[in-house]
Amino acid sequence: MSYSMRRFLMGSAAMGASAALDGPLTGSTMAQEVLDLSKPLAGWEAVSGRWTTDDVAGANGGRALVQHATDNEFNVIVAPSGPYDDVIVSVRFKPLSGREDASGGIVFRFAEGRYYVVRANALEDNFRLYYYDQGRRMLTTAAVKPPALGQWHTLQISAKRDRLQGWLNDKQLIDHRDSRFTVGRIGLWTKADSITAFDSLTVLPIEGG
Repeated sequence: MSYSMRRFLMGSAAMGASAALDGPLTGSTMAQEVLDLSKPLAGWEAVSGRWTTDDVAGANGGRALVQHATDNEFNVIVAPSGPYDDVIVSVRFKPLSGREDASGGIVFRFAEGRYYVVRANALEDNFRLYYYDQGRRMLTTAAVKPPALGQWHTLQISAKRDRLQGWLNDKQLIDHRDSRFTVGRIGLWTKADSITAFDSLTVLPIEGG
């Protein structure tokens, strides 16, 4: 499958997430942004961790963004675009290794060190939404089959006003309301000794949501 076709399919999946919201959107979706993780990053903010662009099997173009640090509590990198309030974000992730943790997550509404994160973990049978504000606190969780190590998986979130939704491998598992953070940038996340690859990151702002 060509890279352009993959981008089209990812965009179609994001549009499908917007349709999954209860009732019609009060606003409209804007132009989709595709962030190329196969090339060295420009303008990204590495809050914590060691993030590099590496050769990864199965990645679009053969290269992906990989988080390598193994001694931090959390590893976060934030994209230069935004800030966004209402937005749909999707990414592919591949947990490569980790003994304590083997996770990947989408950060959203990141501002002044505070953010939401939806994450999956190859070592745990749960899919969770957290918020971070001088410490991580869980908002909700869903039982899942752990995403397999060494394989590509898809994460997706939708944030529309106070409604926060999450998908793992195209299955909606999280639907929660929380209003503590309303706007911010988007990014990627791992925990502890997770070495995780990411590619096919798409952002679809919702105008007037």
